[in-house]
Amino acid sequence: MKILVTGGAGFIGSNFISHVLGLSKDHTVVNYDKLTYAGNLANLESVADNPRYSFIKGDICDPVAVEAAMAGCQTVVHFAAESHVDRSIYEPAPVIETNVTGTFVLLQIARKLNIKKFVHVSTDEVYGDMPPSAFADENSPLQPSSPYSASKASSDLIVRSYVRTFAFPAVITRASNNYGPFQFPEKFLPLMITNALDGKPVPIYGDGKQERDWLHVTDHCRGILAVLERGRIGEVYNIGGLDVLENLTMARHVLRAAGKSESLLSHVKDRPGHDRRYALTCHKIERELGWKPCVPLEDGLRQTIDWYRANTKWMAGVRRGEYRTYYQKYYENRDSSLHAIAQSGRKAPS
Repeated sequence: MKILVTGGAGFIGSNFISHVLGLSKDHTVVNYDKLTYAGNLANLESVADNPRYSFIKGDICDPVAVEAAMAGCQTVVHFAAESHVDRSIYEPAPVIETNVTGTFVLLQIARKLNIKKFVHVSTDEVYGDMPPSAFADENSPLQPSSPYSASKASSDLIVRSYVRTFAFPAVITRASNNYGPFQFPEKFLPLMITNALDGKPVPIYGDGKQERDWLHVTDHCRGILAVLERGRIGEVYNIGGLDVLENLTMARHVLRAAGKSESLLSHVKDRPGHDRRYALTCHKIERELGWKPCVPLEDGLRQTIDWYRANTKWMAGVRRGEYRTYYQKYYENRDSSLHAIAQSGRKAPS
């Protein structure tokens, strides 16, 4: 099987490519990635010379480039997305363009080329803020809260419309918060880890009692491959880690595992519209495809911290340029940034 992987230089995409190429000689992979701030080919050094792997730089919003990359592939696994909630709040336009328009372009080209299966990788955030102790299943309503989650919910619905209207062979996965090696350090857990290792303040939004379901990226990759190989067309599959913790509790776990003091914890102003709880039930994928998470959170967290500690060269590379500017603007100078957002919302549209 020849697989087009969009966004394959990002965190989950690169782990998926390495996972697939390490498991089977029956699959070849074309990595199609625009190489924006979070796309890093250093994530794929271990497979760069593999004859079953190739890379094409391109934008999923460019139909000509997409068609050239997709030609000859039988399946598509669509990771490419602007995926950071804070970025979607401060700059919504790129999120809508990539996540909605980009998915539409991919669907159109995939129909044209008669792709046999299209796996659309989505997120638990489309279900929105869950009540205390509640869990979302695949039939729960979509109630996104941020421009990011709204864009992913929109793309999910477009995919479902293509299944119904055009008998398009698509499947949707919705995963909980991923963690593991190669995650860009603007996201919650790698930010906690890298700041802790450097002895810097560990920023916690608001009271830190937001609850998240944690899934090791290797388990996520196993789930996506199971859906690609055996998932039923037109279905949605939740992929969750089944470890729901408050952010503050997770930060304390990180500090203990890194051998650092809780005095590094630093509460910062909460972001607008911050959901309190995400949590998934995963009975469907376990029942139909035999998948369940295998990496215990304690083991996965320790392995992830060890990886960041050992890969200082990788960290130095991703911390240059835009990442540092972003971190300074939205964490070190957070109050002024939130004020600017509030002011911009009062302006008349141009």
